[in-house]
Amino acid sequence: MLAVNMDILPKIRLAGFVSYKTPWIHFKRNTDEYLLYFIRSGELHMRENGKPYILRRGDVFVLEPNLDHEGIERHACDYYYVHFSHADIESRPIADTKSLARRVLLEEEQSGSDDDSNICYLGKHFTMTNKPALLQAFRGMDELRELYYRKQYNRNLTALRFSQLLIEFSRENLLSELQKADGRSSKSLLKVHALLDYIHHHYVDRITSRQIEEAIGGNFDYLNRIFKQSTGYPIVQYANKVRIDHAKELIQATDLSIGEIGYSTGLNDPYYFSKVFKKHVGLSPLQYQRSIAGEPRIDS
Repeated sequence: MLAVNMDILPKIRLAGFVSYKTPWIHFKRNTDEYLLYFIRSGELHMRENGKPYILRRGDVFVLEPNLDHEGIERHACDYYYVHFSHADIESRPIADTKSLARRVLLEEEQSGSDDDSNICYLGKHFTMTNKPALLQAFRGMDELRELYYRKQYNRNLTALRFSQLLIEFSRENLLSELQKADGRSSKSLLKVHALLDYIHHHYVDRITSRQIEEAIGGNFDYLNRIFKQSTGYPIVQYANKVRIDHAKELIQATDLSIGEIGYSTGLNDPYYFSKVFKKHVGLSPLQYQRSIAGEPRIDS
């Protein structure tokens, strides 16, 4: 897989869309940059460094720099393309793709592993099979093209949108790998992933069992059980963990009062906010604030 450091923006040299209605064969070349192809319709038959690839609708393919590539058959084809370079991207062999997918998508921790939360893992060649995600990705590529052709700030805006697309591609790639690896349990894992997304988007609100059932689909007790099996937390406890993590960020980065921070994270009752915070952090919010400021701890 390609490992891309998302703390660094890619540099976009060229982006666009081509539509060949009559059979066409790709020319031969060798470049010093990466090329991402995203197929909208038809077929594109390529060979890179002697290895053949057949690309069809929904396929994402990344050509790597300094390797010979060429077309090997004539076909009609519509596809998006992005020529880019990046200061921190590498081909990284992944021995256990399932574990990687679970760690990235289900937030599983691995003992002894380095923090790589800023790394986007992207398969060299994979197919987007989820129709809503595929249509969303097509729209995203159209938006990228519009940004690319603007007069002002086009390269920076295009790079930002492309980074977002890389993350979306990576997510769909890893979801697909997780489905293939887990077979019959894939539906439950996808629901856990959807729950994680839902909680991170709605933690400021009051999250009820009925809202979760309507948003995710399924009985709450079942969803809570599979969520705990995958993450180690019941849904409510995990939602509070997300709230407290955000509260810690606000304490470190702002001058908001403790009450305002509790309100901003969905824990409106000051007593309950303090209780939940101390349970997760081991300190009350005020004690934590003082520890950040370097003040001596005063038990309360």
